[in-house]
Amino acid sequence: MSPKLSRRWRVLVPLAALTATALLVAPPGNASVSGTSQAAAVFTEDFDGPAGSAVDGGRWTMETGDNVNNHEREYYTSGTGNAALDGAGNLVITAKQENPGNFGCWYGPCTHTSARINTSGKFTQAYGHVEARMKLPRGQGMWPAFWMLGDDIGSNGWPNCGEIDIMENVGFEPNTVHGTIHGPGYSGAGGIGAPYSGPNFSDDFHTYAIDWAPDRISWSVDGNVYQTRTPADVNGNHWAFDHPFFVILNLAVGGDWPGDPNGDTQFPQQLIVDYVHVTA
Repeated sequence: MSPKLSRRWRVLVPLAALTATALLVAPPGNASVSGTSQAAAVFTEDFDGPAGSAVDGGRWTMETGDNVNNHEREYYTSGTGNAALDGAGNLVITAKQENPGNFGCWYGPCTHTSARINTSGKFTQAYGHVEARMKLPRGQGMWPAFWMLGDDIGSNGWPNCGEIDIMENVGFEPNTVHGTIHGPGYSGAGGIGAPYSGPNFSDDFHTYAIDWAPDRISWSVDGNVYQTRTPADVNGNHWAFDHPFFVILNLAVGGDWPGDPNGDTQFPQQLIVDYVHVTA
């Protein structure tokens, strides 16, 4: 695995305030939530809606703020300036080189904006098939991700809650995506995972998925399984993937792993998400 830091949870949403009860309330529509019994759940998000409209607030929370943990350059905004439906069944997360809100970042005035959304408190799932069909951005400094965090992060903290990176890509590797797990004793640069090499993933849509069972997680791209991890892989540490997780989509700009954008990086850049589907 590339020597990166984790996509650590920068507290952009007050997760500590979430209660177990809140995480068991089923959201509207055709998304449902796993309870402590880890009952079957289904989440079908096809991003249908008029062009320019926001994501469904009954399913997604838009995080706001910067991320000093990974030394990223973007400020995540709310509203539709950086995340909106395109009217053709896609969510478009757009990274821009701008700072219209005079946002402050860890390094001073922010240089970029982008978006990060999650289903915390609205949809969680333990086990099953989790996939998204996406077209990735391109260019040095781009860092799109489709990932999950344990719903106990507010009480148990990171990395004890567990983190599953279903797909990460860094712009200097346009033909490679990564799948990784993080937990106690195997987090950050010590995360356990593998790369998958293929076409330039910014040229077209591809499907990124995991199949998650109590004793294993398998990663695939377009149906091609490229790694499987089990409790035997965590070197005697706790297997932190035995409880519900929530889903996250984001497009970071810069950071310790991808490095900053350079003069060849063109903005705006887009992470285009056709759908997110979760089946038990």
